[in-house]
Amino acid sequence: MKILGKLGFFFLFLALISGCASSSKTLPPPSPAYINSSTMQAYKPVPQSPGSIYQDRASLFEDRRARRLNDLVTVLIVERVSGSKKAETAAGRDSSIDAAITKFFGIPLDFNQSNLFGKGNAFSPSTASTIKNDFKGTGETTREGSLRGTITARVVDVLPNGNLVIESRKEITLNFEKQVLVLKGIIRPEDISNNNTIESTRIADAQIYLVGEGIIDEKQSPGWLGRIVDKVWPF
Repeated sequence: MKILGKLGFFFLFLALISGCASSSKTLPPPSPAYINSSTMQAYKPVPQSPGSIYQDRASLFEDRRARRLNDLVTVLIVERVSGSKKAETAAGRDSSIDAAITKFFGIPLDFNQSNLFGKGNAFSPSTASTIKNDFKGTGETTREGSLRGTITARVVDVLPNGNLVIESRKEITLNFEKQVLVLKGIIRPEDISNNNTIESTRIADAQIYLVGEGIIDEKQSPGWLGRIVDKVWPF
């Protein structure tokens, strides 16, 4: 029984540390507006036409650009981010102190005790010190990333000022490799081109996630034991 208990504790410990070492790649859940607009309002029955070729839901001079709830707009993802930072600090300080008491209100400095601190140690009220402190630190970092692609998003909300809240999720699976692209943000109707496209650089509060899952992704990350060692290794 003791052996089974030790084995159970060992496997429980492995499960805990494996969970701590697992890398988190969870995507944000769809917003309530995205779910509601896709399951409820998207399937409202189309009102019957009273017989006229004109419909009050559309304008005679309206183009095909997205402007209403559940309209679609194509987003051209052209993101490129780069940044660099360099810092260098140098500091130094040199100081020296040399002080001595030669007179003290006319009183003999040895207080008439020539052997105040022991035989052969004459009293000498003086001090001297030297302090030197140097510091030098340097640091440099560079980061660059780019993302290009196309995704069609749906209008999930129309704000009071006319701006459109868009959201989209695209999932592609090929040879057991899954790639998920998520896009959220706010756009202005006037920024949409005549062919109903808009660049991602014109999206406010943009959130773009591109996550891959599969064998290739697993091979690109270190093993769970290596991740544990990296987390607990103090040096």
